[in-house]
Amino acid sequence: MPIARINDHDMYFEVLGQGEPVLCMGGWGTFCRDNHHHLARGLTDRYQVILFDYRGIGESTDDLTRPSTMGLHADDAIGLLDHLGLKNVHLVGLVGMGACVAQEIAMKRPDLARSMLNTGAWCEVDDFLRDQLNMFREIHRDAGFFAFQKVVTLLSFTPEYYNANHSKLLGPQGGWKELNGRFEAHSRLVEACVNFESRSRLGQVKCPTLVIHAALDVVTSPRTTVPIEKAIPGAIGETWDDLAHVVAGKEQKIRFCNRLFDWLNSN
Repeated sequence: MPIARINDHDMYFEVLGQGEPVLCMGGWGTFCRDNHHHLARGLTDRYQVILFDYRGIGESTDDLTRPSTMGLHADDAIGLLDHLGLKNVHLVGLVGMGACVAQEIAMKRPDLARSMLNTGAWCEVDDFLRDQLNMFREIHRDAGFFAFQKVVTLLSFTPEYYNANHSKLLGPQGGWKELNGRFEAHSRLVEACVNFESRSRLGQVKCPTLVIHAALDVVTSPRTTVPIEKAIPGAIGETWDDLAHVVAGKEQKIRFCNRLFDWLNSN
């Protein structure tokens, strides 16, 4: 199994496909192993795609004595890219903290960042977002994983998609399954999220950046994503009126794939 000692912890990672390198990072989960179907369809046929498990989930270990910060997770990703000998990497951060980690990489190591795409992100945490993120953690702690899973799923998809797909979204093989039985890991991921701030530093980002604003997102709405676009010099922003927190459904997924490939091809 591909496990390397990166930044003082054992990191599980995967490298799929060939071509220009693309680092894909999501929210409180992983694209690894049986989650490859969550990647944009055709991505691994066109690019070399790098995936990894965040600390404490999947097969990556954690050091509980180290404070959990977005900078720590960015250093993990940077260490992996250095381990693989990669430069000039497309950074694709989706649905939460993956986008924040991408911001940190672009600021810390401009040589690694060929382009950046952010969805479902933020560059500072207001009271509304902080209380939501802490609410997810508290529900997981007090009511258990499946109560947390239901709440976060209800807030991440449109009602139409939820009604048609709730049986596959919920349960042991449903969304955020990597957090089942791992409250401490979840809590530490939340800690990194609620303490993240990059707005004052995003002027340092030099790579071309695309920020997709999800008009129906009740977690990371345009309220939190538009400031990213405004803070990064030359960033491009697009508002998708029908998008909630997660790209879902055949039509949306095809549209996202097409936009992602257009973006990668142009940079």
